Amino acid sequence: MMNDTVFYHSGPILTGRVVRLMPGYAREMKVGQPVLVAVVTAATVGRLIGRALLSLLQAGTRAGAPRRFKDLRKAPEFLVTPLRLRDSAGRLCEVEIHGHLPQSALEPSDHIQVTVIRPKDRATPPKVERIVNITTGQLLRPRIPTLWSHIGPALLLQATLGLTLLGAVFAAWTAAR
Repeated sequence: MMNDTVFYHSGPILTGRVVRLMPGYAREMKVGQPVLVAVVTAATVGRLIGRALLSLLQAGTRAGAPRRFKDLRKAPEFLVTPLRLRDSAGRLCEVEIHGHLPQSALEPSDHIQVTVIRPKDRATPPKVERIVNITTGQLLRPRIPTLWSHIGPALLLQATLGLTLLGAVFAAWTAAR
C-alpha cells in the first residue's frame, strides 16, 4: 500500500506520473504601488501632450477614456491549478501550475518531468516553471500576467512619451542656467 501523505518536492526537477489535476482557483497578482505611481504619472504627462496634439489635428473626435488608477491598482487574477503526481519512489507530490495550459495537455497517468521553483513560504507547494510531458513529447510553459501586461502597451507608450518630454524640458532648463 502506498503512503498518501502529500510531499512538497524541494529539488528543482521532479519526475513522475500524473495522479490528478485538482480544480483550479483564481489568485490575485501583487502590483507594486511605487512602480505604478511612476508609470501613471509619466503617462499622464504623455496623455496630456497626446490630447493637445490630437485636439489640433482632429477637432471633435474623442478617444476612449483612460483607465483609472483605482482600476490599475486592482491586480489581475491568474489561474492556479494544483497538480498531484507520484514520483519514482512512490511518494505523492503536489505542485502548483500558475497560468493556463491546454485542457488536454496533461492526462492522468502521463509520465512527466516538471521543473519547479521553491516559494518563499515553505508551507505552499512549489510553483511549476515548465513541464515536459514525456508521454506526448510536449514542452509546456504556463504563463501568468505580469505588471507590464496588466498596465498595457498604450499606457506604457504614454509613459515613455511623458518621460521623454520631461527629460527634454529638464535638459533645456539645465542648459539655460
